[in-house]
Formats: sequence, C-alpha cells, structure tokens
Amino acid sequence: MGLPVVHFEIIGSTPDKLRDYYGSLFDWQFSTGDAISEKVSQPGNYHFVDGSTTGDGDGINGGVCGGEGFEHRVLFYVGVPDVEEALSKAESLGGQRLLGPEPKSGEFTVGQFIDPEGNVVGVAGPSA
Repeated sequence: MGLPVVHFEIIGSTPDKLRDYYGSLFDWQFSTGDAISEKVSQPGNYHFVDGSTTGDGDGINGGVCGGEGFEHRVLFYVGVPDVEEALSKAESLGGQRLLGPEPKSGEFTVGQFIDPEGNVVGVAGPSA
C-alpha cells in the first residue's frame, strides 16, 4: 500500500488575505500560530485548518501560510516513517533536497524536495 498525503499548504506573501479568501471560498475555520519552523512560514502567519472540521470530518489537515519573501505555491506532504530516508531516496532517484529534515528535534519533522520536473513536494513524519 502506498504512503498517504497527510497535509497541504497554500503559501503566499499575504497569508492573512489568503486565509480570508479560502475561508470565504470553502468555509474553512482556522487557528493561527507558528509553523513548525520559520523556514516554512513567518512566525504568527501559519493559519491551520483541521481536516476533521471539513467535509464529513475526513479531510486532511492543512495550512495557509508564508509571508514576505516566501515563494507562492501549493504544496502537499506525504506521510513517511523517516523524513531523512525519504529525502535521501528522492535525491537518489534524481530529485533535489530543498529543506530538511526540519526541525532536528521535536515530535514532528518535515522536509521538501524538488522532483526531476521541478515540482516541490513535502514529506512529513516523526522526529528521529
């Protein structure tokens, strides 16, 4: 069985405006705080949507985030048992590591890589 998509992010330079836009468009409810790392979003600009509050309660978690200087994009994260191992495998298959593992400690770690076609993809899993 393949690994699941577990999280998404919509990243832009004005996360508050994006939060209001997507909240109005999809009726998403947000809690606002800090991202797992300042490399993911500016402090105080991570607007988290809990997947259990969407659809029939079976949506995936996500965030609307970023801030000045962050590249505009939509990103998804695949759940993996080992972020470092997943990033190393992505590189061995022709991808390029962009971020991570980040942070180095804690209970949750993320990474990002660029696939051979230039798409940015995230991986997320428990910290080592």
